[in-house]
Amino acid sequence: MITQTSSQQDDSVAAELRQALFDGQFDQIHAPWRDLFGTTTFHHRELPPEERMALSYERLRTVNKSLLDGADGPETLARNPTRLTALHEWVGPVDPGLGTILSIHYNLFLGSLLNVEGEHDLRPFLDMDRTGVFLCTELAHGNSAPQLETTATYDPATREFDLHTPRPEAAKFMPNTSPLGGPKTALVAARLITGDRDEGVHLFLVPLHDEIGGECLPGVTVERLPQTASAPVDHCLTTFTHVRLPYAAMLQADHGRLTPEGSYASSIGSPRKRFLSSVTRVTDGKLCMQAYHLGTTRHALTVAVRYAHARHTSSGTRGGSVPLWQHRSHHAPLIDGLATAYASTFLHRAAVRKWEEAATAEERDEAERLAAITKGWITWRGRQVMSECRERCGAQGLFLANGIAGQLQAGEGAITAEGDNKVIWIKAGMELLLGHFTPRPSRSGPADLDDPEALQDLLGDIERIWFERAGERLRPSKETAEPTDTGDGLPAARAGRRGPRPGSALDRTVLPTLELVDAHAHFLAAEGLLTAARQATHPVAGRLLYALHRLFALRRLAAHSGDLLGARRLESDQVLSLPDTIEDVLDELAPHGRLLADAQGVSEELLRSHPIMAI
Repeated sequence: MITQTSSQQDDSVAAELRQALFDGQFDQIHAPWRDLFGTTTFHHRELPPEERMALSYERLRTVNKSLLDGADGPETLARNPTRLTALHEWVGPVDPGLGTILSIHYNLFLGSLLNVEGEHDLRPFLDMDRTGVFLCTELAHGNSAPQLETTATYDPATREFDLHTPRPEAAKFMPNTSPLGGPKTALVAARLITGDRDEGVHLFLVPLHDEIGGECLPGVTVERLPQTASAPVDHCLTTFTHVRLPYAAMLQADHGRLTPEGSYASSIGSPRKRFLSSVTRVTDGKLCMQAYHLGTTRHALTVAVRYAHARHTSSGTRGGSVPLWQHRSHHAPLIDGLATAYASTFLHRAAVRKWEEAATAEERDEAERLAAITKGWITWRGRQVMSECRERCGAQGLFLANGIAGQLQAGEGAITAEGDNKVIWIKAGMELLLGHFTPRPSRSGPADLDDPEALQDLLGDIERIWFERAGERLRPSKETAEPTDTGDGLPAARAGRRGPRPGSALDRTVLPTLELVDAHAHFLAAEGLLTAARQATHPVAGRLLYALHRLFALRRLAAHSGDLLGARRLESDQVLSLPDTIEDVLDELAPHGRLLADAQGVSEELLRSHPIMAI
C-alpha cells in the first residue's frame, strides 16, 4: 500500500517522477519549450480557420526566433532527434497547426537538406525568410510512394532539370504550399530521368513563390483542398508544368549522384531502397508524430484529472456532494490513462535513443522498425486516452479553449502522417516474423501475479503466442509465394507480386501479425515502466511506478487471459481473480492521481488559460 504523503513530500515525489519521465533532461531540454508555449502568445484564440492558419505561421517565426536567440539554432535542432522530438511534445497542446508546419519545416525539409552533399544556401530557411515544405505523396500514390509519377528530366546540354506533373493523378497531395504565411520552398520527390533511364525517385529543391510570397512562380500551380477535421493547415494540390531547375537542385548523396554530364551512380542497387534512403527523415517524422501525441495526451490527462478533483457532484446520498474523482466510474479510466501515458513516454524515449545511437545499417534497420512500431502504438493509445479525457470533462471537454477536443481531432493527422499506422505495422510485423524477432523463453507453470517480474514474463508469453500463431499461418504460403525481400520488408510472391494475394495464406497471416506487433509494443512499454520503477530512488515514487506497471500489465493480461490459461501460464482461479486484483490496484493509485498528473510537468500558465480550470 502506498501511504499518503505530505505536500512537501509530494513535491519531491513528483520531481523524481518527472525526471524519470523526461530521461533526466526536463530542465535542460523540455522546460524551455514548456515555458515558451505557456506564454500568452500561444494561448488559445477564437478565430475562423483561415486566421488560425495564418496565426500558426506567425507563431512558427516566434519559435524560430527563440532558437536563433538561444544556444541551439534551427540547424542544431534539426540534427538532434532528442531536441526535435522534445519540441513536438510541447507544441501540440497549444497549436496543432503549428505542430504540423514546424514538423515539416524543421524535420522533413531542413533535416533532409542537412543530410546531403553540395552547397545549398540555408540562410533563408534558418532565418524563416522562406518556409520549407515537403512534397512526396501524390493523389494516386500514398503508401505506394516509390511508384510516384512526377518526373525530373535532366538535360546535360543546359545542365537543367525539367520538373513535370504528367497527369492530374500525379499532383502532389496535401502539402502546405499556398502563399499563406509567406514565400515557400519545397523539396519535391520526383523520378530522375537521365538519357533513356529512369533512376528512381530523388528529392529536388524547388522555390514555389516569389520573394513576397503572394504569387506562385511560373509553372507552379497550387489549388487549396477542403478543410480537414484535423489540424488547421493550408493543405493543397500542387502540380508542375515543365518547371526548369538548375543542376544544384537535386539533393545528392551516396544513394544517388548525377554528374553535370548526366552520368548517374548509386551505392544502392534497388531504386526502391534509393528512395527510402532519400526520405530517411520520415523515420525522424515517426518519432515526432508520436512525441506530438504524447504531449497532447499528457496535457489532456492533466486537465481531466484536475477538473475531476475540482468539480463536485452528487455523492449518491441525500444532500451530499463529492469531487468527481471520488467516483470509481470517473477515476478508473483516468488512472488507466495515466498508466498508459507513463508507459508510452518510456517507450518513446527508448525509440528515440535507439535511433540516435544506431551506427550500422543493421542497427538503423532495427531503429526504423522500432520507430514504426512505437509510432502506431503511441498514437492509437493516445487517441483512446484523449477520448476518455474529453468525455470525463463533459461539456467542458468540447470547447477548443480547454485543450482537449481540438487536439483529439488533430491527432488523426498524426496517425496518418509519416505512414498510415496499419500499413507500417504490417511491414514491421512481417519483418519480426521473418527473422528479426526472437520470442522470449517460455516458462512452465502458472505465474505469480504478485511479482512484477512474473507479470512482465506473462506479457512476453502473449508476444510468443501471437508469434507462433502468425508463423503457423505463414507456413502454408508456399502455395502462393515464398517470403522474399521486396526492399520494404514485406513478403512478395515468387512471380513478382508485391505483397500477399487476397485470401492467400500470406493474407491470412496479416491479422495475427498485427497482434504480434501490438503485443511487442505492450511488452516494451511495460518494460520501460518496470525499469523506471527499479531505478527509482524515492521509495514512494518507486511504489507508484510499480503500481502503474502492475495496473498496465494486469489490464493486458485480463484481455488475453484465455490464451494464458490455455498455455497453462495462468490457472482458472487466477483468471477469475483478475477483476478484483485490478480493483485493488485502483484503490492503491486513486489517492495519488493528482500527483501522477502533476508530475507530467504541464505548464501552469497554460493550464490557467483554460476556462475549465476556473471551475
